[in-house]
Amino acid sequence: MSWGTELWDQFDNLEKHTQWGIEFAEKYTKFVKERSEIEINYAKQIRNLSKKYQPKKNSREEEESKYTFCRAFLVTLNELNDYAGQHEVIAENLTSQIITELTRYLQELKTERKSHFHDGRKAQQQIESSWKQLESCKRRFERDCKEADRAQQYFEKMDADINVTKADVEKARQQAQMRHQMASDSKSDYSAYLQKFNQEQNEHYYTVIPNIFQKLQDMEEKRIERLGVCMKTFADVDRQVLPIVGKCLDGMTKAAESIEPKTDSNQVVESYKSGFEAPGDVEFEDYGQAMKRTVSETSLSNSREGKDKSTSKSKGKLWPFIKNKNKLSLKLITLNSHIRSLFEGSGPEDFSHLPPEQRRKKLQGKIDELNKDIQKEMDQRDALTKMKDVYIKNPQMGDPTSVDPRLTEIGQTIEKLQSEVQKFEGWLAEVEERMPSKSDTHRRSGLYETQNNTAVSNNCAQNRESPDGSYTEEQNSETQVKATINPPPTTTPDIDDEFDDEETLPTIGTCKALYPFEGHNEGTIAVAEGELLFVIEEDKGDGWTRVRRSEDDEGYVPTSYIEVILETNAKGAMTYI
Repeated sequence: MSWGTELWDQFDNLEKHTQWGIEFAEKYTKFVKERSEIEINYAKQIRNLSKKYQPKKNSREEEESKYTFCRAFLVTLNELNDYAGQHEVIAENLTSQIITELTRYLQELKTERKSHFHDGRKAQQQIESSWKQLESCKRRFERDCKEADRAQQYFEKMDADINVTKADVEKARQQAQMRHQMASDSKSDYSAYLQKFNQEQNEHYYTVIPNIFQKLQDMEEKRIERLGVCMKTFADVDRQVLPIVGKCLDGMTKAAESIEPKTDSNQVVESYKSGFEAPGDVEFEDYGQAMKRTVSETSLSNSREGKDKSTSKSKGKLWPFIKNKNKLSLKLITLNSHIRSLFEGSGPEDFSHLPPEQRRKKLQGKIDELNKDIQKEMDQRDALTKMKDVYIKNPQMGDPTSVDPRLTEIGQTIEKLQSEVQKFEGWLAEVEERMPSKSDTHRRSGLYETQNNTAVSNNCAQNRESPDGSYTEEQNSETQVKATINPPPTTTPDIDDEFDDEETLPTIGTCKALYPFEGHNEGTIAVAEGELLFVIEEDKGDGWTRVRRSEDDEGYVPTSYIEVILETNAKGAMTYI
């Protein structure tokens, strides 16, 4: 159906309809623009979310990368970042393929519509002007006809009147003839213009207006077709990124499926294994042997001394429990310190602050890293050497001597890296030598049994117990090393307000520090390499030995860091490292 033939009289309605069509296209453009802004904001929020949960650039990231669930989460974040990028692509395509094109088309559409309706209004004005001229001719013809009738009637009246002169009759006759002539001329003009108007009107309603309306119809159909294309593009823009979005989702799924709980649980062992031995059996101390001794026949002062010692001993009965509690707390604090040091990456260059097993891993990792750097530098040196050979064979390609400074610099770098590797390999060899083996564990277990038996057999020889259960100890070999280190104090440092009167623990041997130990944690003591100290409590199998330096300076040190020499009269003649 054609607008020109069916809607010839609906000029105003067509004008309103085409204006509404343009407004609808503008509304759809605004809709697509807002969708594009939503996609951009969504992509920005997704990127910010991915960035927020990305691991920080520190040693913690290295530790987290060891676990499969952490690596899977990192892959998910990276895939999510790519997913956000696809939403940015959607926004860009919506802007370039729809918003920009539709905005430009609407400008052209408005110009075309304005032109067509301008032509339509001009045609309407012309037909209205012709109609007005036709009406004017018609009214003039009507007026002239009426004037001619009145003139004819006046002439006939004058001619019939016998009292009117002949001259008046002749004048009336001439006036009637003139009016008839004017009416005849008006009729001719009216007839001619009526024919012209009918021709113009026919052309207006059957040619001009149909052509204009047909152009408007074509314009409207193109507008609707363009909207359809834009709506299809709107869907295609999303469909184009679906394969990549699917790959992102597949990547997330694959990352989730790569999580291995068993591997992660084993990695916990690798990350936190200290290398220390587990505590051995607690030795049996047979205090019942003292019950069989006879009462001493010494003076009353000895009896009084025994009572004092008995009081002191009974007051200190809780000391082993307090001590063990502090030692357990010490070990937990030390373990936490080691774990913190693993994550924070702090400490000396040789990683001496770490437990043996973790230190070995750190040193091995450092050696591998240095070897990679050496290989990289060697590859670069080989490439430059080949380039120099090419320059020598083809001087026009470059100066061979221009490569020498860089080769010299690389050689120095390689030598420096190799020296670093040797240094770390030396530290690694020391750690591996000091780490306990299975044979060491068996030897240590035998040592504890020997110490227990020796302690029981020598109990009577070393102690003299009073009837009330108090005892005194023979002078030990502590005095033999007075020239080297200070003698032990008579009192121990305050551990708790309840035990301010605690007796000083006796010395059971001496030790020499094989390695430096900083002793930052509560209950530990810092020692220097080669330093001599008194041993006041041997290793109970938990990897710690209690030593004393001076009256107010005692604490625990790792057993693997010292060489212990137990006194013969205290624990039997034996030495272990």
